[in-house]
Amino acid sequence: MALEAIQTVTQAEAKSKADREAAAAQAKQRLAEAQREARQAVEQTRQRAQAEARQMMAQAEEKAAQLTQEELERARADCDTLKQIARGRLEKAAQLIVGRVVER
Repeated sequence: MALEAIQTVTQAEAKSKADREAAAAQAKQRLAEAQREARQAVEQTRQRAQAEARQMMAQAEEKAAQLTQEELERARADCDTLKQIARGRLEKAAQLIVGRVVER
C-alpha cells in the first residue's frame, strides 16, 4: 500500500506539474494574443486619427480657399468702385488742368 501511495503522490505531482506548465503556456498564449490585439487596436486608432486629420486639413484648406475667393471678390468690387469714382472725376480733373494751363 505504501508503494501505491508513493505512486499516487508521484502521479499527482506529475499531473500538477503538467497542469502548471499547461497553465503557464496558456497564460503566455493569452498574453501574446492580448498584445497582438492591443497593437492592432493602436494601429487602427492611429489610422483613424490620420484619416480624421487629413479630412480636417482638407476642410480647412477648402474653407481657406473659399474665404480667399470671397476676399478677392470684395477687393475686385472695391477696385471697380474706385475706378468708377476715378472715371467720374477724370473729366473734372481734365477741365481743371486745361483751365490752369490756359490761364498761364
